Amino acid sequence: MVTNEPSEVGGRKRTLAVVGIMLAIIITLGVLFTLMVYALRADKPSAGGGTQEASQYAYAVADAANGMKLHYLATKPSNVRPEMIHNNVTLTEYTGINGGFFYGEQMLNIAVVDSLPVGRSQGKYGDGSENVRYARGTLVWDGALDKLNVQIVSKATELKVKDNTRFWAQGGISMSIGDDAGWEQRAIAENVPFPDEDRLRSAVVYDAQGMLYLIVSETKGTLAAFREAIIEKVGGGKLAGGIFLDGDGSSQLRSSEAKLAGDNRPVVQMLRVLK
Repeated sequence: MVTNEPSEVGGRKRTLAVVGIMLAIIITLGVLFTLMVYALRADKPSAGGGTQEASQYAYAVADAANGMKLHYLATKPSNVRPEMIHNNVTLTEYTGINGGFFYGEQMLNIAVVDSLPVGRSQGKYGDGSENVRYARGTLVWDGALDKLNVQIVSKATELKVKDNTRFWAQGGISMSIGDDAGWEQRAIAENVPFPDEDRLRSAVVYDAQGMLYLIVSETKGTLAAFREAIIEKVGGGKLAGGIFLDGDGSSQLRSSEAKLAGDNRPVVQMLRVLK
């Protein structure tokens, strides 16, 4: 008697093998597709509501009488810190503005948190532990006193604070709020770049109540025009101090309300609003 059982069994095995291979291919493709989507989402900056998006700040835009248009974020200094990013501010998931001057990958201004430079290599050139070559205006938040002040120093080790484990400092150029006669001479002594050219501008200032304002201009102007616009439009006439930050293409701001990318260049460091 002739039977086809072995061939039928073999056929079923071949069918199952083919089905298994197809299922494995489908599962593999599904996993690869999921990973690809995840990677694309991870590379894409949040358009608002990202995990790092801050909310404890006030955003405002103001048009000054001299034609300068300002965007600024107002918040408490305890809600801000210098942060290294090596990116355009608008391409991060952080809220804030650009920080101090830089060259290549190296910071040329002080940028420290609790005595540690944001470059994470204390004493190394360009890590944020010094205002390179010049003593410059450096904005300091003394956490123990919850007070802001501007100190003209060359190195972070020269800063005066009550508790060196509870503060942050951001270097720039003195704005000399309250000294309308001598501010420009002070800025020149600190080697401010291109003060008389029309450039995009950035700054951070504070008022008598200790509120901090992170400012970027949308329009170009001289350093004097930028300072005049800030005094007119920010802080309700009660500004107490501040510094100019890096400007021109480095003038960048990101918040849920606005994104200013400068000339799209990456910057080394920013002032980040934490919450």
